[in-house]
Amino acid sequence: MLDKVLRQWKERLLAPLLETPLQQVHPLAITLAGFTIGLGSGTAAALGAYGWGLGLWLLNRLMDGLDGTLARLQGRQSDLGGYLDMLLDVVVYAVVPLGLAFHQGSLLGYAFLALMLASFYINLCSWMYLAGLLEKRQKASDDALCRPEEDELTSLSMPAGLIEGSETILFYGLFFLFPEHMVALFGLMAILVLLSALQRLIWAVGYLSESTEVANADP
Repeated sequence: MLDKVLRQWKERLLAPLLETPLQQVHPLAITLAGFTIGLGSGTAAALGAYGWGLGLWLLNRLMDGLDGTLARLQGRQSDLGGYLDMLLDVVVYAVVPLGLAFHQGSLLGYAFLALMLASFYINLCSWMYLAGLLEKRQKASDDALCRPEEDELTSLSMPAGLIEGSETILFYGLFFLFPEHMVALFGLMAILVLLSALQRLIWAVGYLSESTEVANADP
């Protein structure tokens, strides 16, 4: 919901940081370093070291922002880089709450963790398949709705949802800050993620149905 606005600010804030020896670092090295830090955040969560876990989580998110900005400044943007960045992010998104639930060890915590991860699974399936369809239609037509915006800063263009990267950073931070409310936070995030999937489903039904009718009407 906030990503499109915050990405522009992120680019402006991180660009000066990359006018340093970091310019010589390959973006993939930043991606892998951030992934390792993310695994460290999940490990800290499992050990109950919430302060360390929060710090490592925020550092992981900083590295996740750095690699894309660095790739753009170096002219090294690639489909492989975008793919690995997304894949490793998803691993970290799973490892951190798993660590939190493991430390608390309650059956209710595991149940709500399963609910939240299930919502992630549904949402990922929803938007990734939709992104593939939009890419397919973009290649087959000149439909402006299929084309990424000129200022798009991600590998894939996608209709906005309630829960995206910015909101995920906030929620995971709350997990560490208020572990006693972990179950309620897991449940709330699951509901909002499912609403995001529903939001994109409604968009897809309207857009894909309309574009199919237009195509069928063409001589």
